[in-house]
Amino acid sequence: MGTATCAAVLAEADLELVVAVDPVAAGRPLDEVAGVRGSGLTVAASPDEAAGAEVMVDFTVAKAARDNLRWCADHGVHAVCGTTGFDAADIESLRSWFSGDAHAIVAPNFSIGAALMMRCAELCAPFVAGAEIIELHHERKRDAPSGTSLETARRMQAARDAAGTGDWAADPTETEIVAGTRGGRAQGGLHVHSVRLPGFVAHQEVIFGLKGETLSVRHDSLDRASFMPGVLLAVRGVAESEGLTVGLGSLLGL
Repeated sequence: MGTATCAAVLAEADLELVVAVDPVAAGRPLDEVAGVRGSGLTVAASPDEAAGAEVMVDFTVAKAARDNLRWCADHGVHAVCGTTGFDAADIESLRSWFSGDAHAIVAPNFSIGAALMMRCAELCAPFVAGAEIIELHHERKRDAPSGTSLETARRMQAARDAAGTGDWAADPTETEIVAGTRGGRAQGGLHVHSVRLPGFVAHQEVIFGLKGETLSVRHDSLDRASFMPGVLLAVRGVAESEGLTVGLGSLLGL
């Protein structure tokens, strides 16, 4: 995602890539590391070398992202973050950090299609008593379930709460022969299943069950290029987005 972001920014006439940070690749030419041409940059070891940056994009892991985002807040740099693995306490910390001049957009998924999928699931949730989420990602993803599935579950439950329909139907399973077969449980008891296999990029299906029928809402990212329009949208919009914004919904008017 970092190399894809570098390439996407370099391709935009109104944006300038001023630094790329990766402690592992520090000191190497960015063109060599990211497979781009004409950047003229050497990979930096830390955000401290990001002098002049107006917006920083973070695609790391939760532990590193916490430090990177705090650095942004302390140095007046807007942040766009696609790292997952944050918990509720992290989000509250981010709200506190980005309450001044620096703003942040944190999204579990920068795909515009995924944002639309979550909105569709949110609209359906109050009308259906049973639902489950299946998320499928590449074998190198370190956290489970995905941030997208957790945000989807949160929004679905919020929609049910607002409509007064409450929790989801009780799970009828009495005996789980293999532990974990029914997946994990998100808000309201919603089941979430995670798949990690080579060949996948990022995919999610929300299955709703009604009497005598089912409804599925599915999104598939087939290439990391699918995330770049959302990343660029956030980069261009973060300065006008006060405080902390979670997800792309507000930028898309959803």
